[in-house]
Amino acid sequence: MKPGTELTLRIDRIAEKGRSAGRSDGREVHVPFAVPGDEVRVAVLGKRKRRLEARLLELVEPSPLRDDPRCRYFGSCGGCTRQNVRYAAQLDLKREAVERTFFDAGLLAHAEVRPTLGADEIYDYRNKMEFSFGARRWLTEAEVESGEAFDRDFALGLHVPGHFDRLLDLEECHLQGEVSRRIVNGLRALAKEEGWAPWNVRRAEGFLRHVVIRTPAHEEEVLVDVVTFAHDPARMETVAARLRRDVPEVTTLVNTVNDGVAQVAHGSESHVVFGDGVVHDRIGPFRFEIAAHAFFQTNTRQAERLYEVAREFAALRESDVVYDLYCGLGTITLFVARDVRHVLGVEIDPVTTACARRNAAANGVENVSFEAGDLLEVIDAPLVERAGAPDVVLVDPPRAGIHPKMIRKIDLLGAERLVYVSCNPKTQAKDLEALKRSYDVTAIQPVDLFPHTDHVENVVALRRR
Repeated sequence: MKPGTELTLRIDRIAEKGRSAGRSDGREVHVPFAVPGDEVRVAVLGKRKRRLEARLLELVEPSPLRDDPRCRYFGSCGGCTRQNVRYAAQLDLKREAVERTFFDAGLLAHAEVRPTLGADEIYDYRNKMEFSFGARRWLTEAEVESGEAFDRDFALGLHVPGHFDRLLDLEECHLQGEVSRRIVNGLRALAKEEGWAPWNVRRAEGFLRHVVIRTPAHEEEVLVDVVTFAHDPARMETVAARLRRDVPEVTTLVNTVNDGVAQVAHGSESHVVFGDGVVHDRIGPFRFEIAAHAFFQTNTRQAERLYEVAREFAALRESDVVYDLYCGLGTITLFVARDVRHVLGVEIDPVTTACARRNAAANGVENVSFEAGDLLEVIDAPLVERAGAPDVVLVDPPRAGIHPKMIRKIDLLGAERLVYVSCNPKTQAKDLEALKRSYDVTAIQPVDLFPHTDHVENVVALRRR
């Protein structure tokens, strides 16, 4: 089908990356920002794999699932892709997406997908945000139509979907709270006043690269990490003075240096400008120290529900030995420790592992231990002999899932119970397919940590055959 061809179709399900899908003449058509139940007129952009990609031209008949988005940048920004869907429907659609994935993988013989656990707070729920500086600003349709003159060479905000070098200059974002908005707007104003150059991705030059903001849910602390191409103490003191004056809620300022080409919000060195370089937050009765670049679930209150599900699925006993793989700061490790004999946490990053040990000591949890290193190297016979063979294995890997060799190792550990927490049900299902000969899936629980997005956390319980 040629690009530009116009089609009218009914949207019947959600797809990936803010798209929804319908069918026309037997072909699947993906349309950004459409809602299941919509009748739409679209223009074909091209073919990708076995589907057509199209853009929305006209909403012929709106879906009853539609809602009015709160954010003025919706439709241009990649941060929230489902603000136009009623929240109850978002939860249903996420459950359906998990169910479809697990059905296709043949993992539903012994379990049903439970209704998604929704969030009480569906705006300003993130405790961490990363905003990027850029030298190519993207204008929304409203900004273009306003006729106003904009500085197109400076932006601080989020990326436009599909454009690695284009940024929306955001004055507001409803993913994080009001303090975050003041920080972003204040740093933008300061950078322009001082003439500091934003990072130019195409030329690989500039000074300002990112701003990372951590706002814990249960502690009155705020961390700001300004990521720059080089360390400039004088400029950072200027930033510190402005934040102290205008955003006194900020308790610590960090400057991370990324002198590489990759546009990432971490780097080769970090400098604490003021404060102690960390913040703290609570999950359940436990208080955690969180450094600028440490992994910590970005929705604190929903993370507690997530871990409660993981603990329930583990069916813990006082005599159990538990292995918590990909343990990070030790959040799940501590959360389950009070119910078992011992928990071993394993994390690849030694700095994060040291922080996990401090968290255990600060919370008075003694029946835990931590190992730092690559799981493939750390999990060996001598370790199992020292720690004891696990009764339960908990895994919470990155989005890419578990390395195939590690899946084999997990199988050989022979634990009676396995709990897999994932932020990517597709890679989770793929990993679990490799364990079907040894384990049955007995429970599946989606948890919504990211309202108004396509993302969903999923907890799966498995029992050894």
